[in-house]
Amino acid sequence: MQNYNPEEAIQKAVREFGEHGGVAPSISRSSTFTVMDPRVMPEIFQGVRGPDKGGCYLYSRHFNPTVSVLARYLAAMEGTEYALCTASGMAAISCTLLQLCEHADHIISSDTIYGGTHALLEEMLPSMGITTTFVDVTDIRAVEKAIRPETRVIYAESIGNPTLKISDIPVLSRLAHEHHLTLVVDNTFSPIMITPAKLGADVVIHSLTKFINGASDAIAGVICCEKEFAYQLMDVHTGRLMLLGPTMDPRTAFDIIQRLPHLAIRIKAHGARALAIANRLEELGAPVTYPGLSSHPQHGLLKSMVNRGFGFGGMLTIDCGSRGCAEKLLDYLQNIERFGLIAVSLGYFDTLMSHSGSSTSSEITAEDQRRMGLSPGLVRMSIGFTGSLKNRLAQIERAVKKLGLTV
Repeated sequence: MQNYNPEEAIQKAVREFGEHGGVAPSISRSSTFTVMDPRVMPEIFQGVRGPDKGGCYLYSRHFNPTVSVLARYLAAMEGTEYALCTASGMAAISCTLLQLCEHADHIISSDTIYGGTHALLEEMLPSMGITTTFVDVTDIRAVEKAIRPETRVIYAESIGNPTLKISDIPVLSRLAHEHHLTLVVDNTFSPIMITPAKLGADVVIHSLTKFINGASDAIAGVICCEKEFAYQLMDVHTGRLMLLGPTMDPRTAFDIIQRLPHLAIRIKAHGARALAIANRLEELGAPVTYPGLSSHPQHGLLKSMVNRGFGFGGMLTIDCGSRGCAEKLLDYLQNIERFGLIAVSLGYFDTLMSHSGSSTSSEITAEDQRRMGLSPGLVRMSIGFTGSLKNRLAQIERAVKKLGLTV
């Protein structure tokens, strides 16, 4: 386990007060900002001045004071020099990869990733001349074998969506840096719990929509990185984030700022509930996968990377064998037991459940789903912390017994 404490890192970040001394930071909704000296404006466009270079703001697609507060807190949490907030998780992923890669470049990606990311890599980027090789990221030899002269990036998720495979971030980092590649890690499933930058990742991405926001009422993302790369993304001439424009609205930033102080509490609660439910399912002989179980093939690896005291995450899966059985389980859990909600996304205070193959991984072909180890009956659960644990355990037990998923 790691000794880094992201919760303390956020608390130690510079506290931002409101314009008139309010305990909450002000929301700066202005789209554009004035300069008192006309000679300053060209210097902002030239990159000579900026928020960190004289406190100069230009336009909220470039930098915004409220969004910058959230970015500073998230950079502290992830242990990176800088961060940039985006309009969605996919905006963070796409702008990062487009900044790092040009026509004829190559990416190596884990084969078990979010379906939208897979579609970006498999379908969209090739139209721009950027190709991807998908590999089992747990097979380091396969990753190394896929490296070409034109490779620029290794892309992985800390905990794979939806199979819950664990990326060995320190080993991937060493491999990437030996070959002068950039390691990009999506840490959406494990904020606070894993700190990829402390393990060697160069760029860390989150869909803030999920655990970090926690209320399923906002779409947002973040890129945590070195300041040099952040300024490349925001360059007024070549910055992919600046020119494509998917920057965050300051009102969204304010809402997420207000939820960061209790993120660690929520992560612990998600993890404790998920572990208790996973243990009960395993006792019943149900086909559960959860990285916090000692039976998970990479439990030891995950244990070596997590930050002490924050648990093993709120995500688990149940393999029902077939889509039909999976849909029956979902129907029973939502409409009979009221255990959770059939919905995509994750990190909500209530449990969210979905059939991965026909929803968040539906962009991936059936053949590729099979190759990556995604069962046609896999149900992905983001375990919430509402209701009594005693009742939740009884509900899930009745459900798996009703569907014949126990030994």
